[in-house]
Amino acid sequence: MEKLVLCKELEPGIALVTINRPQALNALDPDVLTALYQAMDELDQAVDIKVVIITGAGEKAFVAGADIASMRTMTPEEAMTFTQIGHRTMDRVASMSKVTIAAVNGFALGGGCELALACDIRIASAKARMAIPESGLGVIPGFGGTQRLPRLVGLGMSLELLTTGRQCRADECLSIGLVNRVVEPEALMDACLELARAVGKNSGSAIALGKQAIYQGVELPLAEGLQLERQLFSSAFSTADQKEGMTAFLEKRNAKFQ
Repeated sequence: MEKLVLCKELEPGIALVTINRPQALNALDPDVLTALYQAMDELDQAVDIKVVIITGAGEKAFVAGADIASMRTMTPEEAMTFTQIGHRTMDRVASMSKVTIAAVNGFALGGGCELALACDIRIASAKARMAIPESGLGVIPGFGGTQRLPRLVGLGMSLELLTTGRQCRADECLSIGLVNRVVEPEALMDACLELARAVGKNSGSAIALGKQAIYQGVELPLAEGLQLERQLFSSAFSTADQKEGMTAFLEKRNAKFQ
């Protein structure tokens, strides 16, 4: 039996995680969610990895959503267990100290859209389609979509997408800020790799601190967010990367970060 989640190092410092259930358009069930959690947890502890690219197997879908067949007969108690598994996995993706890039290669619907939202950066194929269609199924997003989507695209657009359930083409996803960039399908992985290489040249410890400042600070009043920045800025001066980065700058050479 093939693994539900594949993980490999594409090149030094850059890992690729692939949801590997193409026959079901990479739909998320508890087994896939658990395997994804484990893969991301291991990568976050890997000192030699700076960037993780997440994509879906096949050409049709990033992740087409949660597995509706397995959800149809759930009781409220079973649904609570399922959403807890989903939240645990999405929170693990969102809390990575490494940079995460969603390579959205096709349909990213429901849970697939929520997985993309949990990533730091989203690059979409021109053929990608994204939506949160749960209202048409009699439910709401259950893997963090109601909270992460408005933080990314705003309240009004989030409510439109939630209430209509309509699919957004790649160009609209770009215009509303749902994705960072749109490229031709054949250029998707190259674009993700180019971005990952640019990230990989910089300090991993500084990036982790910067992510912490942004993600925690956005939830705080401005004064508290600025205090958080001061604390994290000063803590960077205890790292080897700060010493190396500033020394390399003054010596007019490329920094060699740990």
